[in-house]
Amino acid sequence: QVQLVESGGGAVQAGGSLRLSCVASGSIFGFDTMAWYRQVPGKQRELVAFISRGDSTVYADSVKGRFTISRDNAKNTVYLQMNSLKPDDTAVYYCNRLTSWYQWGQGTQVTVSS
Repeated sequence: QVQLVESGGGAVQAGGSLRLSCVASGSIFGFDTMAWYRQVPGKQRELVAFISRGDSTVYADSVKGRFTISRDNAKNTVYLQMNSLKPDDTAVYYCNRLTSWYQWGQGTQVTVSS
């Protein structure tokens, strides 16, 4: 059974940076296209970025140029470097596969104040 554990969230002021990490235990991580999602209470979960097993990346327009997704297959870990944070980035952030989702982890809260 795959377990996803996100970490690295916190409270920052607008313009600040955070680096999120997600460890996927029990998966054939290197073959998966991994993604970061975020969710605000009362709204649908939003796809933020994803990275293929070949390290191709795609970003939502709202984060393009500010966020960078990367992966370390040896550590079964996917990262999200978030720079120039805005209050609209406030959400709980989750990682998962792009499709055929594993069971969701607990997420990590990111709060950006103006």
